[in-house]
Amino acid sequence: MRTPPTTRRPPAARRPPDPSPEKILPDVPVEKIPASIGIIMDGNGRWAKRAGWERIKGHTAGIDSVREASRECARLGVKELTLYAFSVENWKRPRKEVEYLMRLLRTFAVDERPEIESNAIRFTTIGRVDDMPKVTLDALRETERLSAGNEGMTLRLALSYGGRTELGDAARRIAEDVEAGRLRAKDVDEAALAARLYDPSMRDVDLCIRTAGEMRVSNFLLWQISYAELYVTDVFWPDFRKPHLHAAIREYARRERRFGGLIAK
Repeated sequence: MRTPPTTRRPPAARRPPDPSPEKILPDVPVEKIPASIGIIMDGNGRWAKRAGWERIKGHTAGIDSVREASRECARLGVKELTLYAFSVENWKRPRKEVEYLMRLLRTFAVDERPEIESNAIRFTTIGRVDDMPKVTLDALRETERLSAGNEGMTLRLALSYGGRTELGDAARRIAEDVEAGRLRAKDVDEAALAARLYDPSMRDVDLCIRTAGEMRVSNFLLWQISYAELYVTDVFWPDFRKPHLHAAIREYARRERRFGGLIAK
C-alpha cells in the first residue's frame, strides 16, 4: 500500500553552499547585508503593455526575476526572502488573468524544484493559501514538503495575502483562545498576536523593496515591516535583476537604522 502524501517524510536536510557576500558586494560589510528582505513585485502588466502584449505576458516574464532574486539573495547570505505574489485583492482581477496566474503558480512550484534544491532553499507560503485551486495548492504543498529539510534561505510566497487580513485572522484566533480558556485576556499583548500570525517564525523585514515606482506598501506585511527600510525603484519587476538588487542592498547598508529613536549598532 502506498503511503499517503501527507505522511511522507521530507527528504534529508541539504546544506547550502557557503554564501559569499564579500565577493559579490565587496563594498558592503557582511553585517550590513539584510537578514530578511520583502519585495512587492509590481509592474508586470505595465511592462507587457509597454511591449504591446497582454498583461499575462508580464507575469510569465516575472518568473525570471523571481529566480534571479532568489538565487542572488541565497548567495548573499540573506536568511529570508518574502515575495508578494498574489494579494487577497487580486481575486477581483479579470477571471482569465486569475486563472492564468493560478496555472503559472503551479508551473513555478514544479519547475523551480531543481533550482530550490540546488540552492538548499526552504520554500514556504503565507496567506489564505487554501483559497487556491486544488491543483495549484497541491503543487505548492509538495514543493514545501520536498524542501522542508533544506537549511539555506527561506523563500516565502505571500499568496491570497493581505496585511489587514493577516492581522484580522490573528485577532480572531486570540478571541477564540480567550473564549476557550486557553488564553487570559490580560495576557493579550504583541507577543500573543505575533504568535498567531500566518508564520510566527518569520523574522521582521529589514529591507522592503517595491518595483515600478509606486510609493505605497499595498497591504504587504503590515506587522513585519514596522521598522523596515523602504526602497523604491522605477524598474518594472520583469526587468529587475542582480544589479537592481545590489543597488537596494547598498542603499540599505548606507542607512542609519532607528528603532523608536535608538540607533542600531
